[in-house]
Amino acid sequence: MPQLANKPRPKLGLIVGNRGFFPDHLAATGREDMLRILEQGGADVIALTPEESKFGAVETFEEAKRCAALFRKHRDALDGVVVTLPNFGDERAIADTLRLSELSVPVLIQATPDTRGKMTIRDRRDSFCGKMSACNNLMQYGIPYSLTTLHTEDASSPEFAEDLQWFLGVCRVVRGLKGLRVGSIGARPAAFNTVRYSEKLLEANGISVITIDLSEILGRIERMKDDDPQARAKLEAMQSYVSTRDVPAPSLMKMAKLGAVVDGWMHETDATISAVQCWTALEEYFGVVPCTVMSMMSNNLMSSACEVDIAGVVGMHALRLASETPSALLDWNNNYGEDPNKAVCFHCSNLPKHFFADFKMDFQEIIAGTVGKLNTFGTVVGRVKSGAMTYARVSTDDRAGKIRGYVGGGRFTDDPLETFGGAGVVEIPRLQELLRFICERGFEHHTAANFSSVSAQVYEATTKYLGWDMYWHKA
Repeated sequence: MPQLANKPRPKLGLIVGNRGFFPDHLAATGREDMLRILEQGGADVIALTPEESKFGAVETFEEAKRCAALFRKHRDALDGVVVTLPNFGDERAIADTLRLSELSVPVLIQATPDTRGKMTIRDRRDSFCGKMSACNNLMQYGIPYSLTTLHTEDASSPEFAEDLQWFLGVCRVVRGLKGLRVGSIGARPAAFNTVRYSEKLLEANGISVITIDLSEILGRIERMKDDDPQARAKLEAMQSYVSTRDVPAPSLMKMAKLGAVVDGWMHETDATISAVQCWTALEEYFGVVPCTVMSMMSNNLMSSACEVDIAGVVGMHALRLASETPSALLDWNNNYGEDPNKAVCFHCSNLPKHFFADFKMDFQEIIAGTVGKLNTFGTVVGRVKSGAMTYARVSTDDRAGKIRGYVGGGRFTDDPLETFGGAGVVEIPRLQELLRFICERGFEHHTAANFSSVSAQVYEATTKYLGWDMYWHKA
């Protein structure tokens, strides 16, 4: 499975709640337990020490100010904050800490359960009740927060271990979409009004679109020699990535140069993901399709969408952030026989090889009828493998002035399918309801897809912390 190189450990701030009316020795042991669990779960932790506050917890306004200053010092590094309540906790101090820290990151509220047999004044926690007070104050302060699956969960429980990984996924989506730079390579094909979007709405949400005209890409390719080191390296990488048997050598060199130029421009502009013009300028005037180049980028976790679907590649990236695995952009393309909960998802195709049971490089059968077979080599075709999938669509609603979308889960199946391109059969509960929703709300025919079950993380991140208008199609 593709992995991020030198992946940094996430950093979480930790607020330990305490309240003097309750057994405060629980704050000391609760802090130690949570530090250990968070570090075992893969996170580095920023927290007050017992030298900086009583038990390293937060109870008074002075301690809140001290913890907030610590968080502000590490603001650029913090991905999220965990609030742990080993006893009732002081709801004001918790809310004050988050307000004064001026962070804009996800917050997870955890409360430790009481133990039957330890309900005397010495050991009773009351965090069951304290969690409600903490949440009430955060709501009053206008600070968004997330909750564990169970109202109270022991930090060492399997339930909290799962919730922690879920929360880290939420943090990745929020951080990864804030300040995102998207490369827009070429103009939107004239026939694809459906992928129009508002660059200004994306910018207002912290997502910048960096454009380059296709003529500039082709001009850079024209100046590149066949023996250019970047072109040769890209050619070798392509031949290692996919079977290129029966693909003409001149077509492979064109693809290699295209890939080298796009890689160089993405690096120059600090763009993380991209959307590329295809139909049909590259085929007519350059003589290849860009699918393999895009497939390789997506497989390397740098999502790339065709038809300059900028909003679509943002959806791909959200899924990639949540799952840390490659995403694809697919058409909701065909019904599958008479089954109302199954459909064929298809592209022609630039799917990452992570999606395929088997695949090869070939020519693009649809465009070949117009520009000729020789000008359309470079697609990555095959059958999508079976497995759990998450789908998502992001769209800019220019009339309402907001970003909206939908997310949900289903699975790719092993149902037989004979077709061209990259295709798979999907099964989604209440699919007809989803399709009606897509059509009634005027969403695009493209959807991002990912081999994962991360709809809950994407929904939480985009709605609660980014303020997008997202619909969750729950199974």
